[in-house]
Amino acid sequence: MDVGRWAFLFYAMLSAIIVAGGSSQRIGFDKLFAAIAGEPVIAHAIRAFERAKSVGEIVVVTREERHDEIRKINSSAGFKKIRAIVPGGKRRQDSVRAGLDRIDRETKYVAVHDAARPLITPEQIERAFEQCRVHGAAALAQPVNDTLKRVDADLLVVGSVDRHQLYAMQTPQIFERKLIEDAYRAVFAENILVTDEVSAVERLGYKIALVLNDEFNLKITYPRDLPVADFIVRDRAKSGR
Repeated sequence: MDVGRWAFLFYAMLSAIIVAGGSSQRIGFDKLFAAIAGEPVIAHAIRAFERAKSVGEIVVVTREERHDEIRKINSSAGFKKIRAIVPGGKRRQDSVRAGLDRIDRETKYVAVHDAARPLITPEQIERAFEQCRVHGAAALAQPVNDTLKRVDADLLVVGSVDRHQLYAMQTPQIFERKLIEDAYRAVFAENILVTDEVSAVERLGYKIALVLNDEFNLKITYPRDLPVADFIVRDRAKSGR
């Protein structure tokens, strides 16, 4: 048995699917290859899972024209856990299903992470995984602190939203393998749209444990997010984190 296979079986058999199939329409350029702290956004996301001890393998799901670039990043960074780079689909759920089709047959747990969240840390991954092993499903989340309003088509305020017990979902979202596979099987059978894995799993009536996150884990959505992420990564490096 090779060293990589032994390491996968030794640890908790957690496979990570990193979803990088978006078109970056809101930001106007391919945000996953924009540089923060001298490296592409996606490289930072991959590295966190590479360093997380519980992760045995990584499957990157992205558009075919990105595959060569991902291979170059993999080679230059010396990543050891990337098992496959596979084509994504038009929707997030298509990409996640493509990733599920390529994970190791021995996998017991699956983590799904947005490549556009480069600030994730191995510690955050381990915290979420610990709760998944207890509850069967867990996701990082952050309390909603802003005042929320409903508006009409003209952006005129029509009402307020009570933010009590409201949480903004983050990734990774981690599940027992059978649970996430059953959830997506139902999603495709019923031909519905879901925006994350928690949405798919909760439709089965399953309870998902939220892991409150007090660290930065922003999603790169707008150009203004890049310098913020760059500052945080460099500041972490200075403090040895």
